[in-house]
Amino acid sequence: MGFGVHARTVDGAALCRMFNRAIRGQYWMPKYLSSDNDPLYRFHQWQANLRILKVIEIKTIPYVPLSHPFVERQIGTLRREYFDHMLFWTTADLENKLLDFRTYFNHHRTHTSREGRTPDTPTSRPPANLRSFRWQPHCRALYQTPVAA
Repeated sequence: MGFGVHARTVDGAALCRMFNRAIRGQYWMPKYLSSDNDPLYRFHQWQANLRILKVIEIKTIPYVPLSHPFVERQIGTLRREYFDHMLFWTTADLENKLLDFRTYFNHHRTHTSREGRTPDTPTSRPPANLRSFRWQPHCRALYQTPVAA
């Protein structure tokens, strides 16, 4: 999961910059990217970037939010778990808070569909021993996860 933020009207070049910021610092490139049918996604540099990175773009069905349930669920998770509890004041503040949430979500928050593992956890890692642990704060102490002491 990644985020890109832009304060003004988004054009093709801004869209490419936001995508580059969203994938910066990730261990691997996404295989798929969900987008709607906005003409922005026909921008030649955007199409070239996806082709070079071997990312497959999946288009939504117009006026059918359920055509991308994973995107809708991600937006709902972000709203419920984070933005219902936090305010942001500037573009930079929003971007910093989204980066905090991305780190928490990808590295520390367990996922039921992944059998309690985080997205960045290799499947061969042994389960943590919780006999001796401490709490590690995330997202400005909004969340805490146990780590070995």
